[in-house]
Amino acid sequence: MMTTLEFTPQVEKATASIYARVRAVIPEIEWPVHAPYIARINELKAERNAVILAHNYQTPEIFHGVADYTGDSLGLAQQARDADADVIVQCGVHFMAETAKILSYDKTVLIPDLRAGCSLAESITGADVRMLKERYPGVPVVTYVNTTADVKAESDICCTSANAVQIVNSLGTDRVIFLPDEYLGRYVAQNTDVEIILWEGSCEVHERFTAEELRQYRKQTPGIEIIAHPECPPDVLAEADFVGSTSGMIDFVDRKRPERVVMITECSMSDNVAVEFPDVEFVRPCNLCPHMKRITLPGILACLENMQYEVTMDEDLARRAYSSVQRMLAAPQRKAA
Repeated sequence: MMTTLEFTPQVEKATASIYARVRAVIPEIEWPVHAPYIARINELKAERNAVILAHNYQTPEIFHGVADYTGDSLGLAQQARDADADVIVQCGVHFMAETAKILSYDKTVLIPDLRAGCSLAESITGADVRMLKERYPGVPVVTYVNTTADVKAESDICCTSANAVQIVNSLGTDRVIFLPDEYLGRYVAQNTDVEIILWEGSCEVHERFTAEELRQYRKQTPGIEIIAHPECPPDVLAEADFVGSTSGMIDFVDRKRPERVVMITECSMSDNVAVEFPDVEFVRPCNLCPHMKRITLPGILACLENMQYEVTMDEDLARRAYSSVQRMLAAPQRKAA
């Protein structure tokens, strides 16, 4: 049963500093709806000794309102591993909760909605990886962290969008199997001499962007800087001024401080980054991730109240998946994506 809370003077006072940060991206009329949940969630996570992780694609009321750690999927899992907490609540999609469990096996990992999946992660299975290894014996398997635990368990090493080229080059082989994102793989292939064997997986958000859409941004807003995630199709990346991971995009805005910018990725990220850079005008793309949007404040509250939707996995599976992640973490690193 969903909890209904009231916007009392006490709640208004308790959340005033949070709203002061997000007022540019959350209309004032919406705050009385969000604030009671934010106040209660922040009380309850202290009672449960819980930390809340929020991916960059979460809505601002979650990202800025209740999260203890924010950022990219691997970075969140690393921060949760190092946190002095008994409970991890993953405000993201299911593979991210699995990654948190892989790195924090002894902690309780919860996800507010079990239906929060991912088209990219669901494009490949562990059985598919075993088939590829039989087809290409001896060729190392490099797997994007945006995958399920069973896929990681069958892989040699993981990578992020920030370090994919670096990881591929570090293996010292003539070719690698790169899974599962076809577009990220093509981007890697353009930036290395290693032969890349691809899998036809994609992110349903990033694959919808088109080069013509980017050209329209330039036409409508002269001087705009266009920055794109490498999960986008090649013709989209060719139109962009900068291509980078989620952390790379944020670093670009921080370094360059463009007058106007559009981030070619899931649109909530623009809202969340805009809070940190009020001097930059963000033109919002309209592509939403339906899976990320399954995570809501009422869902997070119910998750903590009832300690529901725990993410579990076999210990041997977690150990094997951990090995591929740990090999990546042991390699020289730039910021993760």
